[in-house]
Amino acid sequence: MTLSSHAGRAHSFNAAAAQYAANRPAYPPALFDAVEDLAGRPLNGARVADIGAGTGIATGLLHARGADVIAVEPGEGMAAQLRRSLPEVPLVRGNGNALPLATASVDFLTYAQAWHWTDPTYAIPEALRVLRPGGALALWWNTDPHDVGWITDQAQRIGRHFGGEYDNKQGSSGYRTACVFEGAPAVPDHARRVLRWSRTVPLDTHLANIGSHSIFLVRGEATTNAFLAREREHLLKIFPTGLVEEVYDVLLIVATP
Repeated sequence: MTLSSHAGRAHSFNAAAAQYAANRPAYPPALFDAVEDLAGRPLNGARVADIGAGTGIATGLLHARGADVIAVEPGEGMAAQLRRSLPEVPLVRGNGNALPLATASVDFLTYAQAWHWTDPTYAIPEALRVLRPGGALALWWNTDPHDVGWITDQAQRIGRHFGGEYDNKQGSSGYRTACVFEGAPAVPDHARRVLRWSRTVPLDTHLANIGSHSIFLVRGEATTNAFLAREREHLLKIFPTGLVEEVYDVLLIVATP
């Protein structure tokens, strides 16, 4: 992917912030248990900066966990949606390559579905700068499991629709582990865990979730709607009640520099 297309996909979420907030999956409580376990410290009472916070899906869960959270989000549309959803959480504009945070100011840096929009060449030194001694960098993604047949089939249909560009909505857990620190000046000590969970949602929610991914957003409404209309027909054969069980493997990586 070229830099311009990468940037275009990153910015595409701003026009679809409400759709993103309403339809994207959240994360299971077990994820935050695992963050604490791998970091060796609780989120409750910790100073946490949620980077690339988007509409605040993870931010709100961290806040509910008892963390003292500040959200960092570069996009105006996403930031505006976060302000509406979580008016009590401080929000600053910025990104992981140049964090708008003081040195040694946080106990956790979290990136939910967001680390792949950074450049580890800059993001790792920035993480090391703002983390307090004993702090942790926690990265996670909801990824598509490869052993759930209908999800694999759907990924193949999306790939064909986009001429093979699409692999997996958030990338496979193996890919993320191999590439997450690529380009970093020094790879911090880190641990990896994968947690499976699922949610059951109406078919319309599932289709809106798919359509909120950047590969669709940058291609325009007509291309997206054409695919989603055909996808509805496929899925109604599998889920005739109109309720879809989405299955996710959350890939979690916690670095403790």
